[in-house]
Amino acid sequence: MRILPKDPDLQLIVYSDGAARGNPGPAGIGVYVTDANGRVLARRGEGIGVATNNVAEYRAALAGLEEAAGLGASRVLVRSDSRLLVEQLSGRFRVKNPTLIRLHGEIRKLLSRFADVSFEHVPREQNREADRLANQGVDEWLSGEGKDQVRAEPSPELFD
Repeated sequence: MRILPKDPDLQLIVYSDGAARGNPGPAGIGVYVTDANGRVLARRGEGIGVATNNVAEYRAALAGLEEAAGLGASRVLVRSDSRLLVEQLSGRFRVKNPTLIRLHGEIRKLLSRFADVSFEHVPREQNREADRLANQGVDEWLSGEGKDQVRAEPSPELFD
């Protein structure tokens, strides 16, 4: 990851997606970050072990915001094809699940690092690269490349 020069008005766009094969099942996250002109500044796809789709969506959004913070963004637009994620992070839907409440809190804490953050629901067709990265993460985890980083046995806190 490269750090961009400090710009008090730097807006980055975060595309995020989570994938789970089974619910719960082997899961992964996919994120890519662009500048306002569409230039890709960061890509990330990784397996997260066994989790639900909603947990994977939250973990992907968190990873994307971490990437944007590391790049020095002051304003961020998070795009996701998960309506639940977008509505919960925008404050329009309540978060009831204990695991999602914890992840929601982690994201809210990270949001304080930015001057402005907005969330946008996009159709799956507009989120294909993040989806590809998330599925690549699942594939890598299943092949054993990521299993040493994540517990192989499911943990109750990974489920919603």
